[in-house]
Amino acid sequence: MTVKLVLASGSPSRARLLQSVGINPKIVVSDVNEEDDQISKLSPGELVIALAIQKAHTVAKTIDFPALVLGCDSTFEFEGKSLGKPETRDKAIARAKQLSGKSGILHTGHCLIDTKQQIELSERSSAKVNFAKMSDDEIEDYVNTGEPLKVAGGFTLDGNSAPFINSIEGDPSGIIGLSLPLLRRMILKLGYQWTEIKSANSNG
Repeated sequence: MTVKLVLASGSPSRARLLQSVGINPKIVVSDVNEEDDQISKLSPGELVIALAIQKAHTVAKTIDFPALVLGCDSTFEFEGKSLGKPETRDKAIARAKQLSGKSGILHTGHCLIDTKQQIELSERSSAKVNFAKMSDDEIEDYVNTGEPLKVAGGFTLDGNSAPFINSIEGDPSGIIGLSLPLLRRMILKLGYQWTEIKSANSNG
């Protein structure tokens, strides 16, 4: 029986990552409160797992066909604290100045629910991001694109902030929001083949 991959996220970057390897997921956006007080008390690494699980479960409840439901969440850990989406221009500028010339860790939580077998897996990918020193003009120009307001940490590897990321230590796709190597390993753990899932989801 064909198993569809359902992406419980409205993130264009996550959808593009899957599409880049030949998987066109069914997209169902979860309605999860990411600012929940209890969840916000968790460590950055725990937080992304908890939110990924919530997102996957919220969408899995609405699915009535055999599917692998994938929930993801990302946050940027800087000096031991979780930095989410800046949301406003002033916060984005302050965030960029804070990160300029420094390093942090991008955590992405993944939860994969197999609705057919009633099995779920949850894992996290983490990677260190090393930033270049940015001038005030560069920071203002970057923030004016509007890009950093809606992404974890206020930066993205596949966008306008790419020139300011000197290097990464870890999985590049995990930094973008969905670790493809980790997803493959999770799919194999559930007893499926990567090529099988690609074939079943090649046309959306």
